[in-house]
Amino acid sequence: MTIDRRTMLRAGMAMFSGAAIEAAPARPSRTVLRRIATEEAWSTPEHVAALCAIGQTGWDNLDARSWGKVTTTSQLARRLVDVDERGRVMQALGIDMHVLSLTSPGVQMFGREQAVAMAATANDRLSEIVRSQPSRFAGLASFAPQDPARAAKEMERCIRELRLNGFIVNSHTENEYLDLPKYWEIFEAAEALDAAIYLHPRAPADTMAKPYADYEMQAAIWGFQAEVGVHAMRLMLSGVFDRFPKLTLVLGHMGENVPFHLWRTDHWYERRRASAVSKLRPSELFKRNILITTSGVEHAPALRYAIEVLGADRIMWAIDYPYEEMAPSVSFMNDVAISEEDRAKVFHQNAERVFHIAPA
Repeated sequence: MTIDRRTMLRAGMAMFSGAAIEAAPARPSRTVLRRIATEEAWSTPEHVAALCAIGQTGWDNLDARSWGKVTTTSQLARRLVDVDERGRVMQALGIDMHVLSLTSPGVQMFGREQAVAMAATANDRLSEIVRSQPSRFAGLASFAPQDPARAAKEMERCIRELRLNGFIVNSHTENEYLDLPKYWEIFEAAEALDAAIYLHPRAPADTMAKPYADYEMQAAIWGFQAEVGVHAMRLMLSGVFDRFPKLTLVLGHMGENVPFHLWRTDHWYERRRASAVSKLRPSELFKRNILITTSGVEHAPALRYAIEVLGADRIMWAIDYPYEEMAPSVSFMNDVAISEEDRAKVFHQNAERVFHIAPA
């Protein structure tokens, strides 16, 4: 049996505070596939410090509460910042590339001027990392929706000058959603630049926060997917994709539950057409304009369902590091019972197409 040598590598070094590096998962014999992980959080020390500081203000906001539990010396903070250690784990597990993006909630909790400046600085730093290790890292640029006009200019700079691979936005900003026409400059820029926007979660907006404040529900257990699912449905029903038919949106976490409800959303769309601006059904828009990633969802039935409903061309692999560990995600995609053609699409081909990553 031929063994994928990269996958079988074992690392003897210690990771961060002495924990052993993740053990490489075993992999059955098959063609060696490139592995591109598409939702991999990253940050700068200054950005982490600013978010931790917000967490200590006593602001009764769910994102602030979450960051109030993080310190600048925590394992999470170190993993967000340290790309060298990240690279060693990737090599040990046979992961070829991380598509890096500024960790949630990005710059969207800060005042306008601070957010604009912070996004530009983060994008410059991210571009330096990508240029220094172009075979290992790609990057999604952040921007400040607080100022849509300057956001659009920063988006153009990031693609044309910094040569980054797309964009990330962390859902709502100032308790508003991007379906509002005041934000449409952002979509116009993304479409013109042929660059996808990754709609990443953050905790529910203050306007919907109360039911999520108990039992740690604001985060990945339920709040993230509920909040981004609402945002995605607003975008689909608002006419955004009618106005920008070539816009590409990416949803993580197996589509934030939306693909599993498309039949019902179509059903009620037809019964309530007068309430929607879009002329196309949600499923039509989803299959034309939206892709999903597997980030944080290592569940074979969910992946096979998504392939059946959306098609393997609409799904990309992701880990959600450092919020999730790398090794289980690699093992899942190595071994999940799907065709080898679909595995190649999910592991790397779709990411190469969507984020303009050169084939290996």
